[in-house]
Amino acid sequence: MTRIARAELFELTLPLLEPFVISGGAMTERRSLIVVLHDDAGHVGYGECPPFELPFYSEETLAGARDMIARVLLPRVLGHEFTGAEAVDAVLREGVRGNWFARAGVETAAWDLEANARGTGLATLLGLQLGVAPGASVACGVALGIPPDRDPAALTRSVYDAVRHGYARVKIKVAPGWDVDAVRAARNGLEGSDLPLTVDANGAYEWPRDEAALRALDDAGLLYIEQPLHPDELVGHARLGETLRTPICLDETLRDARAARQIIALNGPRVWNIKVHRVGGLTEVCRIYRLAAEYGAKLWAGTMPESGIGSQAALAAASLPLFVYPSDLEPSARWFGRNGDVIKLTMGRGGRMAVPDQSCGRLLDPGRFRLLTTPVLWGRQ
Repeated sequence: MTRIARAELFELTLPLLEPFVISGGAMTERRSLIVVLHDDAGHVGYGECPPFELPFYSEETLAGARDMIARVLLPRVLGHEFTGAEAVDAVLREGVRGNWFARAGVETAAWDLEANARGTGLATLLGLQLGVAPGASVACGVALGIPPDRDPAALTRSVYDAVRHGYARVKIKVAPGWDVDAVRAARNGLEGSDLPLTVDANGAYEWPRDEAALRALDDAGLLYIEQPLHPDELVGHARLGETLRTPICLDETLRDARAARQIIALNGPRVWNIKVHRVGGLTEVCRIYRLAAEYGAKLWAGTMPESGIGSQAALAAASLPLFVYPSDLEPSARWFGRNGDVIKLTMGRGGRMAVPDQSCGRLLDPGRFRLLTTPVLWGRQ
């Protein structure tokens, strides 16, 4: 039994090296919430809650998540005893619809607290929970936003740079009116390389209105087309998957295990992007993983992106055997500059990132954390 003796909530702000633009919006800095849980024995667990400030990606916003964590979720765990992170997840879910990011912030902190108490990392705990052996490293893919003024030459240069840096996959953001030209520009940057190319629409296309535009991508030699339609278009994604030769990958549609079961019932797409925080935490990742194993789905780990704290959960998930495609995990320097993150992520040769066998507290740069965070809440029982 573990008793949550103290809980803290911080807001973390990491300036981005350059604006990141997707079909729904843009950001110039990465703001998120950090949950810190302490037990009676002096162990500490860190979790991240990374929704955007505006609801262009998800219904959740940073302000709403802050209120939910402080007013509803942390009071449910503070001063109480739990048998493990799964028990924390059950308490957080009871009577709470949605609020996946808020729950994930607390839930992943509970997983990290358990990892700290056991003297291991999140990947090892996940492997024990699922009865599988995690890998020691994961393949990294780059995610490139829509360039300013939708300039094809700028995208070509970005793709060329990604190839030079050794990434294992290139993903570009697309939107209606910026798709075929974007793929052509990306191919120019990939000339002479056999790296797989994918596109991500973040739900920008409408079904069946934009079917012709999506068909135009079918001859582009893409590894998959990620989240072309609105998140609620489960039937549309299933029908599109039957129409196109290129596999459809689900991202925002895959909210949780309940959504996964519906996808399976519709004989829907078999490529799934698992974002730990979007689905509510690592316990839900385990539920989805078991369904994917039964269905034969191929997985990969997406990011928002998060700081190095939240990325530990994504790294752990990406190390599992069913995560067969390169992840969206990238070196911290790509987003925040050299030594800009609170936990530094690095990519080695072959475009791979090592999976730590330590908890977040042992990896954290405490000086950077103090500099870049603002206390929101502190509680002790």
